[in-house]
Amino acid sequence: MTTVLILFCIQCLLGAFDNLWHHELEAGLSRQPQARTELALHTLRELLYAPIFVGIAWWSWQGAWAWLLIALLATEMVVTITDFVVEDRTRRLPPMERVLHTVLAMNYGALLALWAPILQQWTRLPTAMTAVDHGPWSWALGVFGAGVLGWGLYDLFAVARLGVPQWLREPLRVEPNEAPRTLLVTGATGFIGRALVRRLLQRGERIIVLSRDPLRAEYLFGPRVEALGSLAAIDAERRIDAIVNLAGEPVAGGLWTRARRERLLQSRIAVTTEVTMLIRRLRHKPAVLVNASAIGWYGERGDTALGEDSGAGEGFLSMLCRRWEEAAWAATREGVRVCRLRIGLVLGRGGGVLQPLALATRLAGGTVLGDGRHWMSWIHLQDLLRIIDLALEDEDLHGGINAVAPQPLPQAAFAAALAGSLRRPLPWRVPAWLLRLMAGEMADLFLVSQRVEPRRLLAAGFRHELGGIDAALDQILHQALPAPVAARVWVNQRCPVCRTTMGLQQATAQRGGVDLAFCPVEADRELAAWGLQREQLRRRLYVQTRDGRLLSGIDAFAAIWAALPRRRWIATLMRLPLLYPISCMVYDLAVAPLLSGWDERRARRRELAQLR
Repeated sequence: MTTVLILFCIQCLLGAFDNLWHHELEAGLSRQPQARTELALHTLRELLYAPIFVGIAWWSWQGAWAWLLIALLATEMVVTITDFVVEDRTRRLPPMERVLHTVLAMNYGALLALWAPILQQWTRLPTAMTAVDHGPWSWALGVFGAGVLGWGLYDLFAVARLGVPQWLREPLRVEPNEAPRTLLVTGATGFIGRALVRRLLQRGERIIVLSRDPLRAEYLFGPRVEALGSLAAIDAERRIDAIVNLAGEPVAGGLWTRARRERLLQSRIAVTTEVTMLIRRLRHKPAVLVNASAIGWYGERGDTALGEDSGAGEGFLSMLCRRWEEAAWAATREGVRVCRLRIGLVLGRGGGVLQPLALATRLAGGTVLGDGRHWMSWIHLQDLLRIIDLALEDEDLHGGINAVAPQPLPQAAFAAALAGSLRRPLPWRVPAWLLRLMAGEMADLFLVSQRVEPRRLLAAGFRHELGGIDAALDQILHQALPAPVAARVWVNQRCPVCRTTMGLQQATAQRGGVDLAFCPVEADRELAAWGLQREQLRRRLYVQTRDGRLLSGIDAFAAIWAALPRRRWIATLMRLPLLYPISCMVYDLAVAPLLSGWDERRARRRELAQLR
């Protein structure tokens, strides 16, 4: 049995690597709406694995219990085979993931071959669960069982979250705009693109989105954007006032093999060429093309202060940026103003490089890379969005523009600032040779020194709101939005459960003298500015907070309870790190679908009764 447990531990290690590296870091399945079916299968498999791992680590399953264990294993195999089919149909698996799946299947086959005689013997014994102890292997498999249970709950939370589009979870209030522009944004589903599109939508602009995954764009932004998979779908008579090109595969997503370098290059050049071809055939030319680039343009420069007139450097990143900018500059031949934003390390909430760095620092302390003396040039996301605004508006701005903060700093100083902000030590130092051994030329991302200055921005009068690293980190890591308190609740009067539940909250508010308005969704038209239809309001609870935000689901319930003095403890409880995702899962997977389905069936029955 010890050999079986060892093979199970190997299976767990390989599976954990597959989940973390391929599913989460590379494919980002927990953020892809089209991956919801695959994630549901992963969830089911992980919730089956958890009792199997813990069970065989500490008990001998005998008699009827052995048959139950065999049934769990058979179910898991059916789920895994179905998962293989779904994966092949919905996404392109990289070669390494296919190889790993083959190794997992071979190891599992060997495991079952060794375990089958033991299982057969267990079925012949009297029904009982007998405690056993296989020493360290029992402890190891028990830990893996707890880990796979945690990952299963994480995937279940993702399944619940992906079931409700982001634009319905976090609606945007659109400001009145008498002369809206039409803007084309590529790379809109990335970290910068998401924030930019939401900012433009709030201003009432008309947005066309080019995305390799139009379904994800619709999931994020809803019907207010026109999501396209190809620019060929845009008619030559279509008026487009400006283009922002952010498209490009992330450079830090894996080792720079020859194939990956080609993908990094083509993901930028191909889209940029497609954009310039669109400009060429449009009858009404856009006024400006704002094209992303990166400070990788400058290459390794030591302590030299770099302005926009500094030439391109050496190395793959420099070549990548140079060819990207050349492809965009071709639009000037059509009379279009082109701004090439050489973007530094982008820091912000909800994504980007700071998220994993902050997590690692919280868990293990800060890390100095190499000697720590190489310069890092960075920019806060909010300042970057303001720079894009300036590039769209300022007709005198063109050419290369350094989109960085005015205060670059050595990497050791950045690591110290991050560790200090999180109140963690700075104990680690990774030698440059080790980084290059592990990452090859990709180590340039972490070791190249680029002291870049935003000279053209400062000359144009731009002032950074978060130009110092301490202020930027404090805003991102510590200045959370105030806890939401409800001011207005929209009630689905057609649903008896909703009507009764909100009636109780209203009575509590009146007894406590709390100014909390309850409005029927059938009569209130104010939510049209948020892009919500009446039927969408009936499927989910929405509240408007005192600071003007619109919240839904569990967040809406918590905001209502926060407004009621005697129930604020419930709101505090619901926002705890563990209870919050569980509450969201229960609401999104069970409460909301069951109530809305029941409400719709009652409405159909009433309509049929009236027809009779």
